[in-house]
Amino acid sequence: MTMAGDTILLGIDFGSGGCKVSAIDTDGAMLGDASVEYPTYYEHRGWSEQEPSDWYAAMCRALKKLESKGVNLKHVRALSFDGSTHNAVLMDDSMTPIRRTIMWTDQRSVEECAELRERHADRIFRTAYQMPSPTWTLPQMMWLHRHEPEILRRTRHILFVKDYVRYQVTGVAATDHIEAQGTLFYDMKNRCWARDLAELAGLDPSALPDLVNPTDLLGKVTARAAADMGIPEGTPVVCGTSDSAVEDYGAGAIEPGDCIVKLATAGNVNVMTAEAHPFPTTLTYSHVIPGMWYTVSATNAAALCQRWFRDLFCDGEKLEAEKEGINAFEILDRKAAESPLGANGVLFHPYLQGERSPYWDPDLRASFTGVAISSTKGDLSRALLEGVAFSLLDCYGLIREMKLPVKRIFLIGGGAKSRLWSEIVCNVFNLPVRVPIPGDASYGSALLAGTGIGVFSSSAEAVLRCLKIDREIHPDPAQAEEYAKLFRRYKAVHDALAPIYAMK
Repeated sequence: MTMAGDTILLGIDFGSGGCKVSAIDTDGAMLGDASVEYPTYYEHRGWSEQEPSDWYAAMCRALKKLESKGVNLKHVRALSFDGSTHNAVLMDDSMTPIRRTIMWTDQRSVEECAELRERHADRIFRTAYQMPSPTWTLPQMMWLHRHEPEILRRTRHILFVKDYVRYQVTGVAATDHIEAQGTLFYDMKNRCWARDLAELAGLDPSALPDLVNPTDLLGKVTARAAADMGIPEGTPVVCGTSDSAVEDYGAGAIEPGDCIVKLATAGNVNVMTAEAHPFPTTLTYSHVIPGMWYTVSATNAAALCQRWFRDLFCDGEKLEAEKEGINAFEILDRKAAESPLGANGVLFHPYLQGERSPYWDPDLRASFTGVAISSTKGDLSRALLEGVAFSLLDCYGLIREMKLPVKRIFLIGGGAKSRLWSEIVCNVFNLPVRVPIPGDASYGSALLAGTGIGVFSSSAEAVLRCLKIDREIHPDPAQAEEYAKLFRRYKAVHDALAPIYAMK
């Protein structure tokens, strides 16, 4: 519970599956958090869209939940936002969204990506440090230009997830440089929009927002938003940045060689570097810490697989969890723990929405293999946890291929709360891992809020002062050896199935 006179820094995260809010004090202690899910719409195979109005509504509900836990929102001194990247909110003259937002997991722009790679790959990579894939905003806009041209003709303003909500809160429209790097419309060397790349997609460059830094003050909470949120009118709002960047930052990855392994909706292996290392099969972004960069190798579906499995196959477990007053994932963890290493021969490949690293293959699909009549739900649950860990190890292979030094590994994301899943990842990687607390995006955003108003002298000082490590896990040599054998089988199954999924 907060007491009168307390200073609260608020971080608000818009992830791929929901909104999470975290309140901290000026020493980084967690005062409370709350989250609310919002829907994703999959109207056609490979499509993935969200409704912008859902984000604001989820935030307001999450803040009410936070207040119900004893956090006095009247003491919020500053707030900041983060959100999943690549997701363009297209708006008309009145700043009203024209259509649902195409999400970064959407795969509809496969043909556009093939064309961009054939005709403009060098130009795009030289400017934006990335290769075209359906993840990026540029090919998504190309698809709209061809299939929904009226939408782009009506588009006068573009914001991104956290920017759109921040605009609703402050009336100020802008985005930050790191978020902009997630579009393929950004010139990495000159730190500005690449107008020629926007025009390549049929987009009027004038629709792109002003660029600021993540710790810049960007307006104050308006009277209308204050009434909706329960936060005092006039509270300073700090810009914030992408969820990936602020996760790395908030987890303590602030030095070259720090590595983040993320078990969130998507899964990431991110390595911090002192300079940019563009590579055709990874992603490259600048860091929250000025002058630093990070390289991303990422799988499309990590905890998303858990959520899919829970919602499709686990009604009984959800009822059981409700009776016990716990999360359904805890029930699934129990069942998974009853299955031995290797899940009694069941393997899972987590390609529910195609795959990014290391394959960049939108045709890949998820699968359980090795299922027998004796297989249990616990076997399937454990295979899912192991399969995501194998996919992350696949991603880590790119980091080793690039010869980027790794000094220490931080394990973050909702999945890191599971001790079983954390141990599986540790043994699959055969490396020690640190689990920071809380180590998530909303916490990092709260630190940025404090940095933006001068509570901390710098973004680095905020982390050094506030970060805590929950636990450190060391691999079991025997388990690591067994997982190394299973990973070879995992790779062989991928190699066998990939050509089948590519058949038209």
